[in-house]
Amino acid sequence: MEMNVDELVKMSEAWLPVVLEYSGKLTLAVITLLIGWWLIGRLTASIGRLLEARRVDRALSSFIGSLVSIVLRVLLLISVASMIGVETTSFIAMIGAAGLAIGLALQGSLANFAGGVLIMLFRPFRAGDWIEAQGVSGSVDSIQIFHTTLKTADNKVVIVPNGALSNGHITNFSREPRRRADINIGIDYSSDIKRAREVLLEIAQDPRVHLEPAPVVFVTGLGDSAVNLSLRVWVATGDFWPVTFAFTELAKERLTEAGIGIPFPQRVVHLVKSD
Repeated sequence: MEMNVDELVKMSEAWLPVVLEYSGKLTLAVITLLIGWWLIGRLTASIGRLLEARRVDRALSSFIGSLVSIVLRVLLLISVASMIGVETTSFIAMIGAAGLAIGLALQGSLANFAGGVLIMLFRPFRAGDWIEAQGVSGSVDSIQIFHTTLKTADNKVVIVPNGALSNGHITNFSREPRRRADINIGIDYSSDIKRAREVLLEIAQDPRVHLEPAPVVFVTGLGDSAVNLSLRVWVATGDFWPVTFAFTELAKERLTEAGIGIPFPQRVVHLVKSD
């Protein structure tokens, strides 16, 4: 019994300093991790507020915030690992090897990251712009590291990968301050084209319509049952849809009041009686 006690004392003298040393390092590492994680969150939020105060585009500030947060957290994990005795050089080498393997497995994600960088460099659109890309149209809500979030007209959220977005066709409807609205309508062949033009130009006398270039009415084609006219006006980009909807309704009402017929598709069937 006495031998066992002596052996336990000797063993405790051997491993107790080691336990105390590593427990202290582990405790310090955990505290550092928690405090560092909290500070990184606060720092990222401060960067976001600073960029917002400087009126930096919301999409750019979101992208920068995400990138800074990821980089700082990776550095924090490396620092914490070195505090508990993990060799930093070997740890970095391990991360590099793992990064290579993950990179080969996640080539699409790397392409999305590169696409996000290209989008932020060349700025084909900004947060709040209405765009059409990859078969989807909507308002740009945010640009993240790997994807861009769009909100459609019916308030759906669409996530578009940055890789495909940066390599495809993008139509930006909000980039220019004004747009041309085309109101297309057909009238009867028996109707007076000049009178129809006058009626449509009267509709264009609206404060939302720009005087330069001046509103015009063209004959755009001769259909099967109608003469196709197009009223073309220039308006502010924000007024495009309200003007288009309002003028289409007004064109129908005013042309009808002026006695100008608007034909509808019809089919004539001839019955041939055979003897």
